Amino acid sequence: MDENERAEKLSAMKRLVEMAEKAYDDMYEAHEQREIDRCYRDAKENYYDAMRVARELDMNEEADKFQQRLSHIKEVFFHQFAGQGISSRPPGSS
Repeated sequence: MDENERAEKLSAMKRLVEMAEKAYDDMYEAHEQREIDRCYRDAKENYYDAMRVARELDMNEEADKFQQRLSHIKEVFFHQFAGQGISSRPPGSS
């Protein structure tokens, strides 16, 4: 991977994290369970994508930080926002 490709991937990773954090913030502003579920799903997908890019760049510590942050977001979601839809988590799933 050349320097330009690496720079593009770093930029993409940063955008993914920003979008994930915005989605997390938006969970607190949402008024309907469907909106909350969408925000959670967006945060989760963006963090998974950011982890993938971090690993492609051999930034395993960064990927681990993203995983820890995502774990926190999941806990908040299931403890504060659980309702109907995807938030009704079956045992052993996330």
